[in-house]
Amino acid sequence: MTLRQRIEQEIRARGPIPFSRYMEMCLYEPELGYYARHAEQFGKSGDFYTSSDVHAVFGRLLARQFEEMWRVLGSPERIDLLELGPGRGLFARDVMDWSEQKFPDFFAALRYVLVESSPALGNRLARTLETHVAAGKAVIKTTLDDFPSPLPNPVIVFANELFDALPVEVVSSEGEMRINCQNGQLRESFVPASPGVQEYLDRYGIHPEPGERVETGLVAQNLMAQIASKIYSGFVMVVDYGYTREEQLAGRHRGTITAIRNHTVSPTPYDAPGEQDITAHVNFTAIAAAGEQSGLNRQGLVTQAQFLMGIGEENQFADAFSETRQPQERAKVALQLKHLITPAGMGESFHVLLMSKGVDLSKVKQLSGLKFAR
Repeated sequence: MTLRQRIEQEIRARGPIPFSRYMEMCLYEPELGYYARHAEQFGKSGDFYTSSDVHAVFGRLLARQFEEMWRVLGSPERIDLLELGPGRGLFARDVMDWSEQKFPDFFAALRYVLVESSPALGNRLARTLETHVAAGKAVIKTTLDDFPSPLPNPVIVFANELFDALPVEVVSSEGEMRINCQNGQLRESFVPASPGVQEYLDRYGIHPEPGERVETGLVAQNLMAQIASKIYSGFVMVVDYGYTREEQLAGRHRGTITAIRNHTVSPTPYDAPGEQDITAHVNFTAIAAAGEQSGLNRQGLVTQAQFLMGIGEENQFADAFSETRQPQERAKVALQLKHLITPAGMGESFHVLLMSKGVDLSKVKQLSGLKFAR
């Protein structure tokens, strides 16, 4: 059975389904969904690439920031770093390799936990991190439910380009979207918005004007609340592209559903279910509020450029150039670093949300990643 047939089967059994359910099936349906089906979506030969695909310096800079967080937490004998949606494991490998080389005390305390529900990606992670898994420094789990609430030791939760792939509801001035199947085609229809969606729009977003569509990220809020429940003492760091409510009120980031295949934007999310990525920009106002309601303290929302510049300023990005020997090598790395930081690359489109729990707030403000926060 193809994924499209399974979607049509569910529609026949249940009636028109919410867009969030359609997006969930397209991305995560066992054996058929985009992320469940295979592990070749990442990198320049796949459909998209993340900051870790650009250069190892992203993981190295974050290793420096994680080590600083560990010291802010009092240099505990044990700290768990939970990465949600770790992809191929390149970031985890860069963080652990660089920490072992440059921050041995932090590395001795570190246990790196990768949370990945896809069996295909889990197998890929095990291969990428074979040495660290064998040494007991890296552990692969399938769900946050595998952890107690809260974890007994300090923890850093890291999510890079995860929240944009969480299912959302789509709302227009006509109501809340449903997906139906008519004459072999997937069709959109609308029903009155649910109370939960209405409240979300009232508090964290905007009500769409005629001809507009907006998204409501209830799943993202629930995930942030679940993350907060796992933390007794530690940090949450979310890296993604997105917006604040103020930006939506100013007329931006309205209707952000995007389907991507082979680095190209697809004209519709209904073509080739399970064979293309579907994303929506992250409402940072909404997920920060969900974290705060669950006991987290919001420490800052900065651009990726501000965040990486703050970390790299002290040693002039020596993490990027430490292994370059020839001028052409340095030039290549400089271009890769530029892509991570400049507005033309990922620097301004990606943001970093940092939250904490059970941490001395005066020390948090001294973190280098927040140095250039506006």
